[in-house]
Amino acid sequence: MPAHSPEARALVASIAAHSSWARTADPAARTANARQALAERFEREADPDGVLPAAERARRAEHLRSAHYKRMALKSAQARRQAADARKGAAR
Repeated sequence: MPAHSPEARALVASIAAHSSWARTADPAARTANARQALAERFEREADPDGVLPAAERARRAEHLRSAHYKRMALKSAQARRQAADARKGAAR
């Protein structure tokens, strides 16, 4: 079934993702490489020259990780607020 609209493509992708995760015996193992890569990215960002002691690099990387996720939460809240405002405007 060709999915032409963005909504249909999103639905097909969601079905595929759920089917894939249903066949995954160990979800943590499946995502381990991605989690490791993200942790390494924050460490590189915290200490691009690799000169800090490991404990200081880890401390800074943790703050960068927290900032990243808080930034994502803020954007999500803003998007939800805009969508709600748009729904209220359309209902008038």
